[in-house]
Parts: sequence; structure tokens; C-alpha cells
Amino acid sequence: MGVRVRRAGAAGVLAAVLLLAGCSANGSGSSTSAGKADDAAAAAPADAKAAAGAAGTGGAGAGGATAAPSAGASGQPVNRQIAYQARMTIKVDDLEPARDKAVDLVTQAGGFVSGESRRGAGEGAQATLTLKVPSESYQKTVDAIGGLGRRLALTSQADDLTGQIADVDSRVKSMRASVDRVRALMAEAKTLSEVVSLESELTRRESDLEALERQQQALTSRTSLSTVTLDLLTDSQRPTDAVAKPKDGFWHSVGKALTGGWHALLAVLHGLLVVLAAGAPFLLVLAPVAWLLLRLRRTRPRPTPPPARNAFPAPPQHPPTPGTED
Repeated sequence: MGVRVRRAGAAGVLAAVLLLAGCSANGSGSSTSAGKADDAAAAAPADAKAAAGAAGTGGAGAGGATAAPSAGASGQPVNRQIAYQARMTIKVDDLEPARDKAVDLVTQAGGFVSGESRRGAGEGAQATLTLKVPSESYQKTVDAIGGLGRRLALTSQADDLTGQIADVDSRVKSMRASVDRVRALMAEAKTLSEVVSLESELTRRESDLEALERQQQALTSRTSLSTVTLDLLTDSQRPTDAVAKPKDGFWHSVGKALTGGWHALLAVLHGLLVVLAAGAPFLLVLAPVAWLLLRLRRTRPRPTPPPARNAFPAPPQHPPTPGTED
């Protein structure tokens, strides 16, 4: 009996060992299969990339070699829209020839004079020209104008409007598509209320589109034409609009004090007039009432005052005592 139990226990242990061995083999096989599948999946994109590269090379060879445009970080071609503006002050020997030469330089570059002003005459003459120059010729024109005389000052600024222009262009396209959709809906409208509502919406969107188009044109003008403000002088003084102040002295201080006192007096009179003007309506209403009350008080009969009494009463008179008479 004990031998049978021991044999049965040994057989059970042997069966358990064989079962564990089979499970381990299946697990290894599954891991190997999964690893192979992962390797195949990883190799597939590499093969696809290689095939795409080969196809791209063949396409380029068939179509001809073309230079790719320069791209930024986002992969899009970079086309910067820059607005330039400058202000330059130049001293010249003769104003008229220098002015004519500057205009010729701008005209040859494809620009024009948008404004001009002059001050003074002779040695102190000054002229200010506002020049519009194509942006591609901006730097060349500025250098050429600087050679007309002795340059006293130069201020230059460049504004990058690329992002702003792209945003406005996108909004213009979206608004045009929106206007077209409203027009299509108007063509399909069947009732009068629908037509009226769509016409109002169409008017609003067309107005927004016109505003965006004007903004787009202004930005395009700024980037296509640069602005150069040129100050031409015939002496070493720079253009200024400031007026020389007189030196302070005794009589200047006296005059300043008198002026201040006069202004103070005018301010006081102004305040009194304002107060009187504000109280005039009340006076017009209260004056008749006060006059009527005073009139009634004067016409009212006064009460008769009581007779005045003697402050020192007379002594009482006693009857004479009998036997005292003479």
C-alpha cells in the first residue's frame, strides 16, 4: 500500500515537470514569433522610405533638375516682406542743384517725390523732400543720395511685415469665400424674409471684405515702396522748428508778473460771472416773493402799545387821625 502511494506521488511529480517544460517551450516560441513580427514591422518603413527615395530620384531625372526654393523651419519657402524707411540730413553748397540731383536719382530708380517743403532763403535755406523708392533699389538709392554732400545724420528702419501680410491675405481669401456662399444662398432663397436677411448679411460681409482689401493694399504699398525723408541744408545747422527764447531779465520778470496778475484777475471775474449767471434764475423767482412779503409787512396795522406805567408808585394816602386837626 505504501509502495503504491509512493509510486503514484512520483508519477504525479513527473507529470508536473513535463507540463512545466511544455509551457516554457510554448512561451519561448511565442516570444520568438512576436520578435520576428516586430522586426518585420520595423523593417517595412525603412524599405518604404528607400523605395520612395528611389522613386523621387527617378522622377527628378525624368523631369529635369530644378533648384528647390530656400525653406524655413516649417518647410515653407521664405519670402520676407520688408518695409524700409529712412531719414537723412545732408549739408550742400547749393540747394537747387542738390535738390534736382536727388529727384533725378529717385526717378531713375523708379520712384517719385510724394512731398516737399522749404524754409528760409540764402545761406539758411532748407528743403525737406519725401521720396518714395522701390524696395529693391532702396539701399542703392540711399547711398547715392548720401553722396550729394556732407551727411550730418541718418536714421534707417526696417519692419518685417511677412506675418501680417500672410494673415491679411488669409483673411481676405476666407471673406471672399464667405461672400460667395452668401450669394449662392441668395440665389436659392424662396421667401422675402430670407432674401432680406441674406442681403443684410451680404452687405456686412462685403463691407468687411473691402476693409481687409484696403489693409492689404496698404501693406503691399509699404513693402513695394520705401520712404526716404531727405533734409537738405546750406549751413551746418540741423532743421528745427524751435523758436529761440528771450533771455530772462528784470523787465521780463516784471512783465511776466503783470501778465500773471492780469490773468488771475480775469479768472476771478470769470468765476464771479459764472456764480451770478448760475444764481440768476433763483433771483428771478425769489425777488418777487421777497418784495410781496415786505409789502405785506408794511401795510399790516401795528398794535397800539399799552400806556406806560410809573416806575415809582405814589405813596398811599392815609386818612387823617382824629384830634390832630388844627
